[in-house]
Amino acid sequence: MSRGPEIAIIGAGAAGCFCGAFLGADASLHRAGARITIYESGRKPLAKVAITGGGRCNLTNSFKETSVEKAYPRGARLVGRLMTGFSNEDTCEWFSSKGVALVTQEDQCVFPKSQNAMQIVNTLLGCLKEGGVGIVTESPVQRIEPSEGGYILHFDGKPSVNADVVLVAIGGLATAKMQDLFQGLDLEMVKPVPSLFTLKTDSPVRDLAGTVVNPAQASLQGTKLSAAGPLLITDWGFSGPAVLKLSSYGARILAEAGYKGVLAINWMYGSTEEELRRWLQKTASANPEKQIGSVHPERLTSRLWNFIINKASIRENIKFAELSPKMAGRLCSTLLSDCYPITGRARFKEEFVTCGGVALGQLNQNTLECKRYPGLYFAGEVMDIDAVTGGFNLQAAWTTGYTVANSIIKSFQKD
Repeated sequence: MSRGPEIAIIGAGAAGCFCGAFLGADASLHRAGARITIYESGRKPLAKVAITGGGRCNLTNSFKETSVEKAYPRGARLVGRLMTGFSNEDTCEWFSSKGVALVTQEDQCVFPKSQNAMQIVNTLLGCLKEGGVGIVTESPVQRIEPSEGGYILHFDGKPSVNADVVLVAIGGLATAKMQDLFQGLDLEMVKPVPSLFTLKTDSPVRDLAGTVVNPAQASLQGTKLSAAGPLLITDWGFSGPAVLKLSSYGARILAEAGYKGVLAINWMYGSTEEELRRWLQKTASANPEKQIGSVHPERLTSRLWNFIINKASIRENIKFAELSPKMAGRLCSTLLSDCYPITGRARFKEEFVTCGGVALGQLNQNTLECKRYPGLYFAGEVMDIDAVTGGFNLQAAWTTGYTVANSIIKSFQKD
């Protein structure tokens, strides 16, 4: 009796497990006697999903306020193409069909109504178990070797495994690890560098840690890159969606600069200099004898307002009636383009993302199968695809995981 096909998934993250769930649910693969196994280097599957969104799991986005092009600094064209086959709406429908109630926030991020990432983890693990998909943890694949009719997976201290089909869904990897894993394959790689990180500064602005301004705009001086949204001052520098988006857009530029540069912040994003001058004039007319530090724009805290006043070389105890046009110009300039030296980067908690990986041009754009190596697929962050915050990285994992599952199923149906 001939054996059924061996399907190996390397990586028990979002893309690998989602792909496995669809493969395990396919009746034709079961009839063919297929064996599907996920190999995970860590102790637990879906460990990153369990902590994403602060443990709440921002599993997708409505895309009502952000286009695919803006959400994906790298890989937007491919993701947009593949989302016609499995979209954010399909993601919501699939999880809903598994009993996961969802809620869309005002910022268009989609979470499980339970606000518990473990509901997503347990749902996926339940589907894998139901589909007979095996999960082998603490088994990092050291090398993928092409063989006649398939591939050999080599492990450290464990017997090698033969597979007819292999999906690589290992997330972002350091260059050295990628070189080891793919040493037997002729693959074009884009050097991985960190994306989605917070920015460090030595400025005294750090004394205002915990302050949030929404909306604000963060720009990388010397480039055309900018991003808007909530901005958070931390005890090491700047964070929040505006900075995280900017770090994603400028991931390669910042890496090449050694994470040094100048961050320009527009604290009054959405307002023009003329509008700010009118506000100052109106406030001065209504409160001529009040100290300038005692009345501030609604979106700014009193502490931040006084910090900005001092940075504009204005005493916070002068009266509004004493504010000269020259002072007002300096204050408006600081509010609209307040510059801080960038001295380094820091992770965004444990939710780090990497840009770079397997070059997209060597993959079939409809199936994610490697053109040079039939039966070898890629999904998720191991490819040169990454996104800004807001559920977009997980959506790429769901979309690419589904795409590969559908491709594998169709390939066996042809046989």
